[in-house]
Amino acid sequence: MKIIIALTCLLALAYANEDAGVLRNDAEVNVDSFKYGWELDNSAKVEQEGVLHGEELKVNGIHSWNSPEGVPVSIQYVADGNGFKVVSANPPLPTPPPIPEAIQRSLEWIAAHPPPPEH
Repeated sequence: MKIIIALTCLLALAYANEDAGVLRNDAEVNVDSFKYGWELDNSAKVEQEGVLHGEELKVNGIHSWNSPEGVPVSIQYVADGNGFKVVSANPPLPTPPPIPEAIQRSLEWIAAHPPPPEH
């Protein structure tokens, strides 16, 4: 959840130095859900909504803007009890490097030898 707030703040800061006008600013906050969105006249746009499922908050969102070169950029994400995950990005995110062989063997060994359950 902290990453979502940080991302929103960074996007807002990126456009804070420009003389951007607010085209839309909506928010709805309920006991078990929220939804907000805003749009500036310099192409920055944020949409986010979250729903509480039991004790877990699931958040979906999208941030979009145009780069200084005029290229449209967007990031769609989901955040929940499993962490923050980018669902799609334009331009695509770079492919991560392969996992080194020694680390892969270590991960396989750990998976094959789980710790005993705690009592």
